[in-house]
Amino acid sequence: MAEIALPIVALNGVSSYLQSIKRFPVLDAKDEYMLAKRYQEYDDLSAAHKLVTSHLRLAAKIAIAYRSYGLPIADLISEANIGLMMAVKKFNPDKGFRLSTYAMWWIKAELHDFILKSWSLVRIGTIAAQKKLFYNLGRIKAKLGLYDSAEIDNASLIKISKTLGVDKRDICEMNARIAGDVSLNAPANVQNAEGDGFERQDFLVDSAPSQELVLAESEETRLRKKLFAEAMQSLNEREREIIVARYLKEEPVTLEDLGTRFGVSRERVRQIEARAYDKICRFVKEQAASA
Repeated sequence: MAEIALPIVALNGVSSYLQSIKRFPVLDAKDEYMLAKRYQEYDDLSAAHKLVTSHLRLAAKIAIAYRSYGLPIADLISEANIGLMMAVKKFNPDKGFRLSTYAMWWIKAELHDFILKSWSLVRIGTIAAQKKLFYNLGRIKAKLGLYDSAEIDNASLIKISKTLGVDKRDICEMNARIAGDVSLNAPANVQNAEGDGFERQDFLVDSAPSQELVLAESEETRLRKKLFAEAMQSLNEREREIIVARYLKEEPVTLEDLGTRFGVSRERVRQIEARAYDKICRFVKEQAASA
């Protein structure tokens, strides 16, 4: 399909483009079928060209319906045309329906993906539930009398959640995203005592733990490791081997296998393990109490 030359939207502007595509004739069912068979069986690009150009008005009409998302109309039409060409490539005339019916879904799918990728600097997910929420949230909000991007009240959240079958938190996140990207340097309409204004970034909260907490946790971990290493040295060789095999291996060694290794019963290994564990606990408690 790459060889097909189509009118370029940006060449003379959208208005000129919409006028220019009117010169391509609309095909009747018989001509459409014959052209589709020629392309399907003989890879006839001239037939594909006629199929595409005869449906450019359909692609443009669908693309314009998505103008409320704030993206350039020229880009929307270009993406719709890509969807149209994909539809022509996949179209099977023997299925018994018209190309326009089939192409409509390809065009919308291409537009949906384009809008999701272009809508926000923060990437909106593309799973089915998120797509459904993205394209239906505005319509449902309008039905509930919510016409702005402000926070949605809890009662409305419950209604939208039940209608779309999505979590309320996902609705709040999507509602914030479809309000558009906002610069962190935008004024926050708040002033300090000296009359200086704040920016949005001034109110961002760092969710990471403080340096003091990180240092304290690191020091505590170091001390625990030191105490454990010292406690292990208080065990005899067999006790250490059992503790390592039972607690420090990615896949703990069974009591039966350890019994075979040391030539004792499974129950005897369990007793040695319990005694060694108690020794470690007592050692750590005593050292911590004397610290």
